[in-house]
Amino acid sequence: MAIFAVKTTASQERTVADMLVNREEESIHAVLAPDSLTSYVMVEADEANVFDRILDEIPHARGVVPGKSSIMEVEHFLSPKPDVEGIAEGDIVELIAGPFKGEKAQVQRIDEGKDQVTVELYEATVPIPVTVRGDQIRVLDSEER
Repeated sequence: MAIFAVKTTASQERTVADMLVNREEESIHAVLAPDSLTSYVMVEADEANVFDRILDEIPHARGVVPGKSSIMEVEHFLSPKPDVEGIAEGDIVELIAGPFKGEKAQVQRIDEGKDQVTVELYEATVPIPVTVRGDQIRVLDSEER
């Protein structure tokens, strides 16, 4: 068994992955469409020739990249990254969800265990610390850069 990269139309990775899974091919064991990998779907299969038969029938599948991959090469796609990764104390962020959506704030504290960030709103007359989930903010300006 090996892992093969199937080239897809941009933004159609999930569609292609779903169609591959729904075919219930015996020689296809697993399909992975990570958000961080655009225009490709990783497929665990017995051999590459299984794709010769089925890719013509799957819309948005463009072909197979020559060669095989090992589980070691795709392992980093299997464990989710915390939402607070890449955020540092002092960063200027915009809240993109919740009651303070659209507000700008400065990161005061990061709790990686809970995947939360405590920020202080800019426009508030009294500094109010607000704790939000890491996926509810977008970094605008980082002090580390």
